[in-house]
Amino acid sequence: MKTRFIHNIETNMKPYLNEKQLIKLNTTLLELFKDIKIVPMEDLNNKESENNDILLLNFISAKRVEGYSERTLSYYKTTLEKMLKTINKKINSITADDLRNYLANYKEETKSSKITIDNIRRILSSFFSWLEEEYYILKNPVRRIHKIKTGKVVKEVLTDENFEILRDNCENIRDLALVELLNSTGIRVGELVNLNIEDIKFNERECIVLGKGNSEREVYFDVKTKIHLLKYLNSRNDDNEALLVSLKKPYTRLTTNGIETRIRKIGRDSKIKKIHPHKFRRTMATTAIDKGCQLNKYKDYLVMYK
Repeated sequence: MKTRFIHNIETNMKPYLNEKQLIKLNTTLLELFKDIKIVPMEDLNNKESENNDILLLNFISAKRVEGYSERTLSYYKTTLEKMLKTINKKINSITADDLRNYLANYKEETKSSKITIDNIRRILSSFFSWLEEEYYILKNPVRRIHKIKTGKVVKEVLTDENFEILRDNCENIRDLALVELLNSTGIRVGELVNLNIEDIKFNERECIVLGKGNSEREVYFDVKTKIHLLKYLNSRNDDNEALLVSLKKPYTRLTTNGIETRIRKIGRDSKIKKIHPHKFRRTMATTAIDKGCQLNKYKDYLVMYK
């Protein structure tokens, strides 16, 4: 590669130099490039991309060990891959200006909200902070990018009337049990899909769920939820250990996407906009605050009374 590089220089200069000068040029170039290795730009870019991929993989592995959910890890990975591909530089060469320009262009191209852009900024901050802590980079460039100011939006909650309409539009006993359980416990959908039948203590009307960071906590449900859950379980003819399963064979455990899709359909059938599992959780928390409960920011939302 080096010989070809020198030869190209000599070829380009040949029309302007005599033979003696060309010999001198050749000698000079050989001396100058004696200790220099020349590689194609394509190989260099591939190498930098490979290094970036390894660091991203290490970061995702570190967060997995810390207990982040696979869904969160997938979101982190997709967001960071998109940033690295767009900026197209070695990680330790990325500057605060590169990241500012990336966020500004992303907002312009996707018409994303300030909240979305700030979520991306937080993921970038987490990534580069980890790189700094692990001594892969000298300084976190996101430190110079301030939190994006977003106006506070009061998020909607379900009214009593909304909930009764949702109940009426459940097409089967499973969906009714699902809606009752979400409303009664304020459980996260990620926690709900992992529940097994044996986790439910019907006499005590409680169950233990595995929450964020693999921490366990008790949640309680009301009498109506107990009745609908028992009716649903008594109607099943499968031997799956999961609390909630599909309506048709092979009766597999419901997934997060499956529950979200089902809740959205019930919402559409009820002609109620923006219905999703987390709305039940927010509604329960809001109702509890209205009744005088205080939420501890260091714990889960709250513990409902039996």
